[in-house]
Amino acid sequence: MIKVIMNGCNGHMGRVISDLCAQDDGIEIVAGVDVDMEEAYGYPVFAKIADCDVAADAIIDFSHVSCIDSLLDYSVKKSIPVIVCTTGLSAEQEAAVKAASEKVAVLKSANMSLGINTLMELLKTAAKSLAGAGFDVEIVEKHHNRKLDAPSGTAIALADSVNEAMDEAFTYKYDRFSERKKRDPMEIGIQSVRGGNIVGEHEVFFCGTDEVVTLKHTAYSRAIFGKGAIEAAKYLAGKPAGFYDMGDVIRG
Repeated sequence: MIKVIMNGCNGHMGRVISDLCAQDDGIEIVAGVDVDMEEAYGYPVFAKIADCDVAADAIIDFSHVSCIDSLLDYSVKKSIPVIVCTTGLSAEQEAAVKAASEKVAVLKSANMSLGINTLMELLKTAAKSLAGAGFDVEIVEKHHNRKLDAPSGTAIALADSVNEAMDEAFTYKYDRFSERKKRDPMEIGIQSVRGGNIVGEHEVFFCGTDEVVTLKHTAYSRAIFGKGAIEAAKYLAGKPAGFYDMGDVIRG
């Protein structure tokens, strides 16, 4: 049984993960951390992670960027592996995450979905066969009308997977309206759609002469990110210091 501290336990994702863990015999949340100290799931809740005195095998973090420094300090001090799911980190905080991984196991990915991370692995194989043969690569991402950033971080991560497989040969094109010119064969087009309550949809098109190959992922609820974080905690528990991502979880 993997024992976990849930950082940000009373936020939306913290509650989703608490519900999922309650149905999983392989993992248990033994403590939570949140400014809202409601103990809704039967485990003790601390206002600050530094106050937590409960032993655990891993920490799942869905909190706020302001909590990252104290989270990393605690993880290193207690030698507890940590899964960092909080987004919007500054360059300095990203560097701190990497520095912490030299002392304790740290897992961080642009997207915690097992499906998206499997898609990233598939794209590397597809890119070598198709982009290498001259197929144009285009990405379209769709999200709800409240999402502030565009394109999504996941769309960029998908483009990065293609680019990595092709030795970083491609540039990214976000805007085709400001200039009239023929498409550059060494670019990846990335376009965004915002509307309704779309949780998340990403399509990658490899467009060749007389044929198109499409790889697509659709998220129907945010629970998929919680499921990915739980699998990451099971994987990371007991691992040596180092920087890990969801690709490591998928490859086992």
